[in-house]
Amino acid sequence: MLPFKPVLPANRDEILELGMADSLITKLSNSRQVIVSSLTAVRKFAGLDQDSVAAGRALQVNSVLEGNVQKVGDRIRVTARLINVADGSSVWADTFDEKLTDVFAVQDAISQKVADALALRLSGEEKSRLTKRYTENVEAYQLYLTGRYHWSRATSPDIRKGIGFLQQAIELDPGYALAYAGLAAANRALAMNADAPAKDCLPQAKAAAMKAIELDDSVAEAHSALSFGLIWYDWDWAAAEKEAKRALALDPNSAMSHFAYAHILSDQGHHQGAIAEIAHARELDPVFLLIRALEGMMLHHAGRNDEALTRLQNALELDPNFWVTHLMLGRVYIQQRKYPEAIAAFTKARELSHGNSEAIGSIGYVEALAGHKDEARAVLEELKVLSNQHYVPPYNVGMVYNGLRDQNEALSSLERACDERDPRVTLLKVDPRWDSLRSNPRFIAILQRIGLE
Repeated sequence: MLPFKPVLPANRDEILELGMADSLITKLSNSRQVIVSSLTAVRKFAGLDQDSVAAGRALQVNSVLEGNVQKVGDRIRVTARLINVADGSSVWADTFDEKLTDVFAVQDAISQKVADALALRLSGEEKSRLTKRYTENVEAYQLYLTGRYHWSRATSPDIRKGIGFLQQAIELDPGYALAYAGLAAANRALAMNADAPAKDCLPQAKAAAMKAIELDDSVAEAHSALSFGLIWYDWDWAAAEKEAKRALALDPNSAMSHFAYAHILSDQGHHQGAIAEIAHARELDPVFLLIRALEGMMLHHAGRNDEALTRLQNALELDPNFWVTHLMLGRVYIQQRKYPEAIAAFTKARELSHGNSEAIGSIGYVEALAGHKDEARAVLEELKVLSNQHYVPPYNVGMVYNGLRDQNEALSSLERACDERDPRVTLLKVDPRWDSLRSNPRFIAILQRIGLE
């Protein structure tokens, strides 16, 4: 499923183009017989000159649905084509011309015709889900699409902008389960990507996920979102695993659900299961950059650094500008004692993330390991100055103290991180950067506090 394209480039509406793809992905994913790449995976193919067959090969799929969309007054015209990736032949094509208020009918018709063209033998329940509508309010739907568009860009300003649109969608339709699930995922993203205090976003993420489940228990995305909140804020590992497994039962082809379960396993030190789950997630969404980056992290946490390096380098070939990949690459270089390479990777992560404090703290940590204590202390001072401008997670400060071998300050920072429910503390059991503290009673008490000892 590729983002739809405008008939005339001058009339481009990227949110509608991606939104049509997103809605059809949601519908077709309800069939267990077909694996559909997520919007996050396909959005990189939104260019007007994108070759559909080449995109299909990159996504490692058998068929690609592409199309054109055009708004004229109060009408919407959609031309859709199903293409065989193997030889580029057209399997099916059709044109739909409806009032804009009937966009849902267009999506229902396209999804049904795609199912027919793929010769899917759908059960009664699957047929029902194929035409399921999560809202009948066109304006709420458009706000949801706009929110998804911004949140999935994964930068702090875009995530916050996306949250605003999702909240507007919910105001128009308080029964819109998908909008609540999106709100949960967006708030969760703030905690890791935006130097936001956990108390300002993770309880809100959990509440939104639970509301989505209350409205519609069949939304896998809501259960996977809830699982993250249960480990990152509540430290309730058993409940989180139950939610991740529920998400997988609802949609075994959801890369995000496998990703969520992999996180739970990896953070507890169950490396073999975690690596199998994250590999499955990558196979389902081969160009989803966050999955590729965190597969590298999980291999690194399992001590398989050569494999981690290969995976991360492959991810950079897909997109050299995804900052999380550089962040994980730097961690691997630390274990290989390649300090100049690690500093270069973290510096790139800092640049691409527009100053994420974890990237900055990581630079200070490596400078300390390399014996550059003055440079490491300069990073501490920089983080102190930044903390007067916005929230800086204490975990990122403690990392620098840890590199300087100041165990008391490092542990005090980690204890504050626990007090503030910094989600990064859930990595302490498996992150090798903290190995020098493992025999310290205060560190053991921290692990016990968060349910990892």
